[in-house]
Amino acid sequence: MNKIEDDKKRIAKIMEILEKEYPNVKSDLINTSPFQLLIATILSAQCTDKRVNMVTPKLFSEYPTAKELANAENEDVEEIIFSTGFYKNKAKNIISCSNYLLENHSGEVPSTMEELVKLPGVGRKTANCVLGNYFEPEGIVVDTHVIRITNLLGFVKTRNAEAIERYLMKIIDKKYWVNSTHYFIRLGRAVCIARRPKCSECKIKQYCNNYKENMKL
Repeated sequence: MNKIEDDKKRIAKIMEILEKEYPNVKSDLINTSPFQLLIATILSAQCTDKRVNMVTPKLFSEYPTAKELANAENEDVEEIIFSTGFYKNKAKNIISCSNYLLENHSGEVPSTMEELVKLPGVGRKTANCVLGNYFEPEGIVVDTHVIRITNLLGFVKTRNAEAIERYLMKIIDKKYWVNSTHYFIRLGRAVCIARRPKCSECKIKQYCNNYKENMKL
């Protein structure tokens, strides 16, 4: 059996286990529209979702749509999002992004990867997040948890997010494209912790190459 077929079977079993372990998963970023999720995801770069959720209520109360945010002053937005880090660049991006939406999409968030990645400050990760939550997924969100855990499991041997995404899209059933990321995030926070993994408590350890190697199984 070749690696892809073997990995398809192994990750299918992992998804079944994690689906039971972490039911009803969803994005930790508080949002009520594609626009809010888009802006919140841009702000989440190099920042925790918890911190983003602390600033977005004020941001969206003052600038509820792309039209308002497009006309905002940089300094006013910077003051609101200051605590998320890299605030000058983020303010510039979300204002530019809003302007682009207004000029090219009547203020609405587009529903395709091709159009989303044209937006200022938006890459595949952000686009995948928006598509997976509000439209048809075209890929898989690959964050630091996904990178680390898929390497430990032995599915990939790279830290390149796009290379990992391409491979995961080959082996993960499309019905799990959105939730697989949430499963790995939950697992990474609770069990497969970077510097102190709780391997003995892990429900998928029997499918983990790193565990087998360390335990000499």
